[in-house]
Amino acid sequence: MVDRDLILRKLADLDQYLAQVSEYRGITVDEYRRDWKVQRIVERTLQVAIEVCVDVATHVIADRGLRVPATYAEAFDVLGEGGLLDPGLRAEMVRMAGFRNVLVHEYTRVDPEIVVGILEGHLDDLTRFRTAALAWR
Repeated sequence: MVDRDLILRKLADLDQYLAQVSEYRGITVDEYRRDWKVQRIVERTLQVAIEVCVDVATHVIADRGLRVPATYAEAFDVLGEGGLLDPGLRAEMVRMAGFRNVLVHEYTRVDPEIVVGILEGHLDDLTRFRTAALAWR
């Protein structure tokens, strides 16, 4: 059985992270490049926001008895296979998981243009994931 309280706590955390990182939506690539403090805030907040989505995904996967994913990205594929994510959102969340891996494992190669692009056009993907997750409870 899905732990409703756990999911709601995780999604409340996601709401908080999205609100915090949304404050940086208007930043330019040049501004981002010049401010290491903003880089740390944005990158770490995006990382934990994506990890919350993975946590929710893996909890639901286990509860529903779906196949065990081998990677964070694959967790979203499994949700798609299970009919829990539409193909477009599945693809965006797979990309988000890949971006999280760059942040964690290849942090010296983070591309400021990609980060700013996520701020400008892809935070809503995390919000869409939240909406989908609410329907799984």
